[in-house]
Amino acid sequence: MAGKNYKYSNITVSGRIATGTSTLAKNLERALGWKRINVGDLQREFDRKRGKSEHFSGSDTRADQWEKDIEAMTKEKLTNEDKLIYEAWLSGFVAKDIKGVLRVLLTCDDALRIDRLVNRDNMSVDEAKKQIESREKGNIKKWQALYGKYDFWDPKYYNLVLDTYTTGPNETMGIVLDKLGFDGNSH
Repeated sequence: MAGKNYKYSNITVSGRIATGTSTLAKNLERALGWKRINVGDLQREFDRKRGKSEHFSGSDTRADQWEKDIEAMTKEKLTNEDKLIYEAWLSGFVAKDIKGVLRVLLTCDDALRIDRLVNRDNMSVDEAKKQIESREKGNIKKWQALYGKYDFWDPKYYNLVLDTYTTGPNETMGIVLDKLGFDGNSH
């Protein structure tokens, strides 16, 4: 199932807000030429169609069935397709029992996450703190009601956990590519 020189056929990239998941997923897409799926983009499109602000909407504003449909889609794609980079908060947790998936979790110090959000989205520190707190608390509450009282970012669910406070974007990508078994000639 994995490519000629790869140890895994798909990659999930998970992490909380502003840990660097989008940067890593985009960098992996460029390096590998694999298809990238960003579930956050799907969620934001869904929210825009319903007139919700992307900064303060989250799983707690969506129907349970939407979350279950996203989970089913994630499992289906990661089980039946190859060469995917699947970026979503819960993608690694959802894929914990799927063979051939490199499950990457990105972590980062809260102060740096707030700083990244301030700079990325041009908001105040207080707005960034409120956004992180509101979205994360709401999402976790919803997901625990649906899936159980899990810590969705417990390292035991992941093959690789990287702190993006201590590794820059290129180093983070390099560590993931090494774990994948990428040799630079594996397209």
